[in-house]
Amino acid sequence: MKQLIECVPNFSEGNNMDIIKQITNEIESVKGISLLDVDPGQATNRTVVTIVGTPDEVCEAAFRGIKKASELIDMRNHKGAHPRFGATDVCPFVPVANITMEETVEYARKLAKRIGEELLIPIYCYENAALIEERQNLAVCRAGEYEGLQEKLSKAEWKPDFGPAEFNAKAGVTAVGARDFLVAYNVNLNTTSTRRANAIAYDVRERGRVKRDGDPVTGKVVLDEKGNKVWTPGTLKCVKAIGWFIDEYGVAQISMNLTNISVTPVHVAYDEVFNKALERGIRVSGSELVGLIPLQAMVDAGKYFLRKQNRSVGIPEKEIIKIAVKSLGLDDLYEFKPEEKIIEYKLAADEKKKKLVDMTLTGFTDETASESPAPGGGSVSAYMGAMGIALGTMVANLSSHKRGWDDRWEEFSEWAEKGMKYQSELVRLVDEDTDAFNKIMDAFSLPKKTDGEKVARKQAIQDATKNAIMVPFKVMEIAYKSMEVIKAMAEIGNPNSVSDAGVGALALRSCVKGAFLNVKINSGDLEDVSFVESVSDKGRQIESDAEKLEKEILEIVERKL
Repeated sequence: MKQLIECVPNFSEGNNMDIIKQITNEIESVKGISLLDVDPGQATNRTVVTIVGTPDEVCEAAFRGIKKASELIDMRNHKGAHPRFGATDVCPFVPVANITMEETVEYARKLAKRIGEELLIPIYCYENAALIEERQNLAVCRAGEYEGLQEKLSKAEWKPDFGPAEFNAKAGVTAVGARDFLVAYNVNLNTTSTRRANAIAYDVRERGRVKRDGDPVTGKVVLDEKGNKVWTPGTLKCVKAIGWFIDEYGVAQISMNLTNISVTPVHVAYDEVFNKALERGIRVSGSELVGLIPLQAMVDAGKYFLRKQNRSVGIPEKEIIKIAVKSLGLDDLYEFKPEEKIIEYKLAADEKKKKLVDMTLTGFTDETASESPAPGGGSVSAYMGAMGIALGTMVANLSSHKRGWDDRWEEFSEWAEKGMKYQSELVRLVDEDTDAFNKIMDAFSLPKKTDGEKVARKQAIQDATKNAIMVPFKVMEIAYKSMEVIKAMAEIGNPNSVSDAGVGALALRSCVKGAFLNVKINSGDLEDVSFVESVSDKGRQIESDAEKLEKEILEIVERKL
């Protein structure tokens, strides 16, 4: 699965749109990234840019933007309401999909090192990327702002993490960091009272409210021994919140920043506000996402609400998203469009390439029947496997809803969820198999005039061939593993659907055998004999095991028919 990170560089220019456009043009010159948002602020004289893509490409795009900013923005002339100390003030990285925070930190530090060495801009690493504990807090790094930099850089304790310990009068200093994904999320209330909305915000936000003696509103503020106000924390960790009234919609909202959705996910924040509002006689009518959200956060929300209904979570992703949208009331104020609000969906919509899995069934079969050599047997095998396990998942979902089996819904939900996981992997491999074939064709088309070009071309062909072997082998592995779901559904699933389990077994066995044929034919041109022998031996074992398991499943099915 593709790794995705988000980068949100803040540039110290919010008025001159020509400068901003030149910077974003440099960012967009990198293939593999999507420019999701450009948000200039005149009063702050600052522009926040949001880009998403694969890690190496995002790092390159960020570097080009920072380089262009250092050429165009002169901090000696900068004035603005927002704290700042550099032409590119901050550049945080955020893990989005299939990448850990630890990996994200490494990319952030790699970029920080490159900026310091190539652009001669002093760099401080902050938050999760901090190399010095005291520098985790951005406010500490930025204390004194641009005006205090010359003196700050002269002190040993403020030697930059990367780059020269010298005052760069034009570009200033840049802070490069890594942080968790921040979701701006508002919950709508059936009241116009900002005071009541604030009361609910204080109930839930991590900071809470000032502690008072007696009456929580008019009572005397409690101070500690140092004379500081004592705070009573709210119920939600990693949440900042305030109440306000929105003229446009005529309602009050709880406006929240969820600074770590792995600690407090969107659905948990929604339910907690719902309950706290109800205690105060106020109803929640829905909610609003500001900006974008990772797919996994929406999937988690959908599954959360499905489980509360004792319903199976092993259903297609689009249905899970629909449950999340309805349960959170995300279409309360205006239509919620997943393709525009979910990061991975927006990126997919931006891709121009036509995918096989997006075709209709008729379109896929017509494309297969055409003169083009791809899609071929490998993609069709993966498609067969996806359909086979889809039948097993269907039996699990039907079983979870069977009358009289209410106490077993969770058991079958777990099987359905496992089936959907296998199905998604096989669907992805439908396109990956055709892509692998195309990469071989691309390698053969490389130039071969010089000795160097010949060597590079030969290596590219070998690498592409090895990949074309491994893709159908992955299909074999996943299809065989997924047969565990089919067998379980034949044994314990809804007896009225046992024939569907049988058809699923047949399809998966055919998938395994078909994929193995592709492993074999693609192995013919690979020079790495030991690799071919190893994969072939494993493939034969998987094929044999799949045939045995198919026989066991069909015997179970026949007994129940």
